[in-house]
Amino acid sequence: MTEETPGFEQEPDVPAEPGEPGEQPGDAAQASGPAEEAGPEAAPGTPGASGDAERVAALTAQLDQTRTALNERTQDLQRLQAEFSNYRRRVERDRVAVKEIAIANVLTELLPVLDDIGRARDHGELVGGFKSVAESLETVVAKMGLQQFGKEGEAFDPTVHEALMHSYSPDVTETTCVQILQPGYRIGERTIRPARVGVAEPQPGAQPAKGEDQQAETAADEESGGPEQG
Repeated sequence: MTEETPGFEQEPDVPAEPGEPGEQPGDAAQASGPAEEAGPEAAPGTPGASGDAERVAALTAQLDQTRTALNERTQDLQRLQAEFSNYRRRVERDRVAVKEIAIANVLTELLPVLDDIGRARDHGELVGGFKSVAESLETVVAKMGLQQFGKEGEAFDPTVHEALMHSYSPDVTETTCVQILQPGYRIGERTIRPARVGVAEPQPGAQPAKGEDQQAETAADEESGGPEQG
């Protein structure tokens, strides 16, 4: 006979089936883990790889556009720089021209005064304080670039001389300035007043006569030289 402990009933042992509450949760997780990790990897040609290629193509196109825009802006800058250089040279040239015109206008108004000083010097009236003032004025206008020209004996040039008197002379072989009535003035290469002169031309027929005399002398020399050579 067996003895039973009072107040306790003994239950029979029943084996636990897979997946039932008797199974531990960690065992199920370990069993399913390797299956979940072994998923298929992204192969070339999948939607992810094609998206990367499209992005690279888009960035390349943007880079080409940026380079093209940079070249265009560089050319624009070079063109503007050349235009500015031309503008600066033109402004400098105009500034010099305006300065010369202004000086020429001032000096033109002083020419009658210089003419009076010249006539006073020719008549011996340039003395005392008037002489000092005249010399100072002539020094100032010379510093401003005013040059006097026109001398007796120089060949007549219609671009810088103005003939007020005309005569004939056997002593000249071309049209010559024989008298300076008013000297001319220039600033650099710009004439602000031509020299007013009296000119003389060779006597009509004098040059041909002189040529005939030279021909006669030449013929006589040839005739006299012929027998000596023979």
